[in-house]
Amino acid sequence: MRILYIHQYFKTPKEPGGTRSYWFARKLIENGFHVTMVTGRGVQKKLIEHVELDGIGVIYIRNPYSNDMGVLRRFISFVRFMFLSTYISLKQKNIQLVFATSTPLTVGFPALMLKWIKKIPFVFEVRDLWPEVPIQMGGINNSILKKIAIWFEKLIYKNAKHIIALSPGMKEGVISRGIDEGKVSMIPNMSKIDKFWKREKNAAIAKEFGIDLNKFNVIHFGTMGIANGLDYIINAAKFLRDDGIDDINFILLGKGGVKDSLVKATKENNLQSVIFIDAQPMSIVSEIVNLCDVSIVPFKNIPILQTNSPNKLFDSLSAGIPIIVNSAGWTKKLVEEFHCGVYVDPEMPDSLATELVKLQQNSTLLESMSVNARTLAENKYDKSILCQQYIDVIKELQNV
Repeated sequence: MRILYIHQYFKTPKEPGGTRSYWFARKLIENGFHVTMVTGRGVQKKLIEHVELDGIGVIYIRNPYSNDMGVLRRFISFVRFMFLSTYISLKQKNIQLVFATSTPLTVGFPALMLKWIKKIPFVFEVRDLWPEVPIQMGGINNSILKKIAIWFEKLIYKNAKHIIALSPGMKEGVISRGIDEGKVSMIPNMSKIDKFWKREKNAAIAKEFGIDLNKFNVIHFGTMGIANGLDYIINAAKFLRDDGIDDINFILLGKGGVKDSLVKATKENNLQSVIFIDAQPMSIVSEIVNLCDVSIVPFKNIPILQTNSPNKLFDSLSAGIPIIVNSAGWTKKLVEEFHCGVYVDPEMPDSLATELVKLQQNSTLLESMSVNARTLAENKYDKSILCQQYIDVIKELQNV
């Protein structure tokens, strides 16, 4: 079977960013499928470039995008990719199934066109509940635009042969649009136990990035966007400083639209305990995470964000470090049920400061949570397990 895989932000492990589509595509190839990936890339000479990466045929479209773009520039990037990917997708021959993964929701447009024009079925993957996320975050305020966006969302769901959601909350959100539950599978983001694991700390990496191994190090790695609510960490750092605690450091690794404002706030408050590191390839991120004692996965206190399925949480499980979440959704239930982390109040950054001190002072609890985190990664969320679940869905559709 020849599959056309549409993902605007496709990344390989050699690049900063989420690699879910890479692992799914590789698993498809291992199972005898032919995969063509259509994606965007900010810098390249030609408008369209064809390459092969680890057996995946990748079609890159020159289409700049970054998390620090404003609303208008993001919209232009989404629409540009939507039309160019549709044009390219329609030119592909002998495609038997389309797999389109959001966000943005506009990725569903070329899949719709292929179904309507060429009668090719498609699977749609929901990584975030668009348009509900931008609506609740204030990105879509116009009532007419809201209605159009919701209509388009329902249109994609209705026409999809199957839908994959990344969390229980996302699955419920899809079903709430009038979609039959049997049409929706839940496959969360994945742990990568062969890429993140606990081992001897790399002193050279610590020195290179200015990480003091004598301190209790707390890491947030990944996108620094509005939704992540990272001012929560800055405020917790202030509480610790004001309490005279200077042996807990925060490491913010990555890039995004709010990074500059976070750096500015850190300097204005003279917070020596907050360290910023630019986005790194997965191998370096893994080394840095291994230097740390705790991982924090915060989000703004907005109901729709409780459906999140963040990569950093599952990579932290693999790394075998306790996880702190402040989102009262399924991730709260996960860390509490499996005793691999703690939940803190999203409106009370002082509660984060308090929990960090408790963990710092309780090495037995810290070790227990670390073991539980790694065990959960190995037995439930590793990519070998979830990629097979994905293949099972595709093969079942193949036989329908």
